[in-house]
Amino acid sequence: MMSTRALGLGPSLRKAAFSPKILRNQVAFRTAIQRRSVQLNSVPASSSVGILNKQRLLRPSSPHFTIYQPQLTWIASIFNRATGGALSALLYGFSLAYLVAPGTFDSAHIIEFVAGLPDVVKYAGKALLALPFTFHSFNGLRHLAWDSGKFLSLKGVYGTGYAVLGATAVSTIALVLM
Repeated sequence: MMSTRALGLGPSLRKAAFSPKILRNQVAFRTAIQRRSVQLNSVPASSSVGILNKQRLLRPSSPHFTIYQPQLTWIASIFNRATGGALSALLYGFSLAYLVAPGTFDSAHIIEFVAGLPDVVKYAGKALLALPFTFHSFNGLRHLAWDSGKFLSLKGVYGTGYAVLGATAVSTIALVLM
């Protein structure tokens, strides 16, 4: 059983128990008297939308970009979501294109098209495909390690974050130079 000291209620309970009854009644009376009057106005539905839009413009935006220092953890999280979305969109886009026009998007035509490109475009394209794929793959392994209860300390989280970045850089360069 928890004591009032453990809960932090000791001073409040002592103050309430030992204050004179007349003083307790005056505090209750004062709080009952002081009330704010709230004015209600009926407005048509069209103007209520305008009022809400004006209020939304005055609200602050989410503060994480404006007040917090960028950290490896949230930058990696954002990049992981972006690479997952981009890779999914690429897979679904290519799959739908292959279903619509299988003669145009078969392997022979794609290899012929890529062979005709300049080397700079080939390397840039390989880098644009390899970077998100390798980062998302290694970060997925990092998340699997977290799910198994490993590397959950602050040191472990940053260590695995830098390991993911290093493995991503090395494997992206290796895939581009293949």
